[in-house]
Amino acid sequence: MRAQVAHEQAQSYLRQRNRLAVLASAAGLAAIIMSGFAMTKSREIVLVPVTAQQISVSTAGVTAPYLELVTRDTALMLLNRSPQSLDYWMDEILKVADPATHGRLKAELVKIVEEQRGSDISQTFIIRALTVDPASLISTATGTLKTFVGAQVIASEDRVFEFSWSQRGLSLALTGFRRLPQDKSNKD
Repeated sequence: MRAQVAHEQAQSYLRQRNRLAVLASAAGLAAIIMSGFAMTKSREIVLVPVTAQQISVSTAGVTAPYLELVTRDTALMLLNRSPQSLDYWMDEILKVADPATHGRLKAELVKIVEEQRGSDISQTFIIRALTVDPASLISTATGTLKTFVGAQVIASEDRVFEFSWSQRGLSLALTGFRRLPQDKSNKD
C-alpha cells in the first residue's frame, strides 16, 4: 500500500514538474519573440517644436524638415565666425561631427583657427535657400558669404555649400562639408 501511495505522489510531482517545464518554455519563447520585436521595431523621437511643422527623428530615417533645420543651424554655426569666438566655434562644430570624421575635421578646423587667431577677419553667411535630400543625407545651403576686416566688407560672394550627414540610430552627425564649384552655384 505504501508503495502505491508513494507512486501516486511521485506521479503527481512529475505532472507538476512537467506543467512547470511547459510554462517555463512558453515564457522563454515569449521573451525571445518579444526581444526580436523590440530590436526590429523602429524608434522615433518627437522633437520640441521650433516651427509650425511637426519634426521627428526615427530609426527609419530623417524627415526633410528636421534635416533642413539641422542644415540651417550647422551652416550658420560653421560659416559665421570671428577671431573672438574661434575656440567656441571649433568646439561646437566638433560636437555635431561624426566620430569617424572627427580627427580629419578637427585638423582642418585647427588650420582655420591658427590662420584667423589675432586677426580682424570675420565672416558671415546669409542663407537664401536650403535644399535637402533625406534619402541620401545630403543638403545644400545657398547664400552670400561676406568677409569683413574690422567693420568693413572686403568680399561678398554668392556660394553654395554641401553638407553630408550620417545617421546612427536616432543621432544625426556631420560627416563632410564642402564648397561647391562656382559653376554649380550659378545653376542653382
